[in-house]
Amino acid sequence: PVRSAGRVAFVRESVYATLTGLTIVGVLLFGSDATVGEAFSSLVLGISGIALAGFVAELVAFQISHSRPPDRPELLAIARTALGALASASIPLAAIALAALGWISIMLALQLSVGIYFATLIVMLLLAARRTRLRWRQQLVSLVLLLGLAVTVLVTLAIVHHH
Repeated sequence: PVRSAGRVAFVRESVYATLTGLTIVGVLLFGSDATVGEAFSSLVLGISGIALAGFVAELVAFQISHSRPPDRPELLAIARTALGALASASIPLAAIALAALGWISIMLALQLSVGIYFATLIVMLLLAARRTRLRWRQQLVSLVLLLGLAVTVLVTLAIVHHH
């Protein structure tokens, strides 16, 4: 159960970070003439913020549900989960770094980042639907509903980031 709870927390943080990262690079790609510096700082700050929020949420939830603060191994597990969110930005940040070096344009870096985040999100949604052990039609309905929810989140976040 503890390992399963850790896996659930890691996946949850990965979904948060993927949705946040996709929104950030999508807004930068479609909403402005972003510079390399703006793209890098926006992505680092956005993903760091969601990772820190996840860390705080896990600490609060742990203390409420266990009536005590986490011990050292539990705290390290919570920190590892939060750091996993930061890892989700590694390939998009590498693409932005290539733009900083002048090897690709910032537009191409942002396009690659959107593609990476989108592919990651699709894989997670497919796994979520597939692992339900429902019949294939029910899995398809689950996938469509999850995709609809994800699009709703992306649109909502994009509206907030664009204003």
